[in-house]
Amino acid sequence: MFPVAISAVSPCLIPLADLPADFRQRALQWAAQFPHCTYFESNDAQYPQGPFQRLLAVAPTGAPAVDSLAALDQLRNENSMPEFRCGFITYDVKNDIEALSSQNADGMGWPELHLFRPQTWLCWQAETVEIHGEATGVLTQILAQVMPSAAAPLVPVLRPRLPKADYMRAVDAVRTDILNGEVYELNLCQEFYAENVSLNPVDVFWRLMEASPAPFAGFVRWHDKFLLCASPERFLARRGPRLFSQPIKGTIRRGATPAEDEQQRQALLHDEKERAENLMIVDLVRNDLARVAQTGSVCVPELFGLYPFRHLWQMISTVEATVRPAADLAEILRATFPMGSMTGAPKIRAMQLIEHYETARRGLYSGSIGCVWPTGDFDFNVVIRSLQYRQDTGYLSFQVGSAITFDSEPEREYEECLLKAKALLEVLGTTIGER
Repeated sequence: MFPVAISAVSPCLIPLADLPADFRQRALQWAAQFPHCTYFESNDAQYPQGPFQRLLAVAPTGAPAVDSLAALDQLRNENSMPEFRCGFITYDVKNDIEALSSQNADGMGWPELHLFRPQTWLCWQAETVEIHGEATGVLTQILAQVMPSAAAPLVPVLRPRLPKADYMRAVDAVRTDILNGEVYELNLCQEFYAENVSLNPVDVFWRLMEASPAPFAGFVRWHDKFLLCASPERFLARRGPRLFSQPIKGTIRRGATPAEDEQQRQALLHDEKERAENLMIVDLVRNDLARVAQTGSVCVPELFGLYPFRHLWQMISTVEATVRPAADLAEILRATFPMGSMTGAPKIRAMQLIEHYETARRGLYSGSIGCVWPTGDFDFNVVIRSLQYRQDTGYLSFQVGSAITFDSEPEREYEECLLKAKALLEVLGTTIGER
């Protein structure tokens, strides 16, 4: 949680006890009418260093926004006063950080970065909801929302952008790259998609929260493009002088009984391949943070932590550092983005090979959504376990992936991808077809 002031004007405070039980649902229904909307949902999860703060922000067309990493640099050069902003950073920002490019298929077309200044934002505290910014009439408008009894979405069988046989060959090719010393580990992802789909993004988001209540969940609207995110992973947060990142590497399904569940937990804890994956990414994150940290301040307070989610056990480590006083968000992103758990190591060569083996641009997948406070504090997730939807074209997509090491077995890696897709497929009521 980030219990810091985000408005110079006193907010409107409403006791939670005075609000209907479905207030969050009504608030998002109201907010999703705006062309710029972000909602961050913690699902009341327990998480090391805390989950997202529950927060909803909206703005009309033309709202002030930062739309590129260069624009963030310009703010720093102008010594502009920091403002409260919300939004997203796509994976393709990597192309501005390094000499990289992306030529694969892109069905979504997100801008590379969008951090907007909200017109109105709601912040949930322990016993109240705060309405900041333009608050006049907002509560009345939210309470007047009529929640539709939406039917389950009708989604056709999803098509793989990368057929299973091609995926298996790609895993073997990556193993050869590892043997040849190109990389130590590579995160290989694949897209599943459908076209001409009609669905209600708000309804599907709440269905996803029911199926997969994650600590770094979120809903984003940018004009006709939507992200419905059930992420369990934090990319990077800043609280005062402290930075911390929490990479996830290591996955196993939950057990059907308490005894089987404990057996699965122990299996993950002692799986040498999964521990090696996690350790390699921890080392990468340590090196990234060291580029903006005070000398000697990088540490790993938790290594190989095991945390349960609805369908999965995940192995999560925490890396912390004390940031150099002059380092701002733009410099920190240049040092650390994208999250190493979504690339592999070494990072630049891994990203080059990702573009070679994958057949779809990642866009917002593997990117991040989050908020930046006027104090300079921020909190950003890793966009995984997420649906992306274009309302104007009906394009519906999700991507999943796994970390490939020399010990990887192609069939096992493919099954891990399907395991990560389980909640998304349940929500959509569909399956994956072969091509």
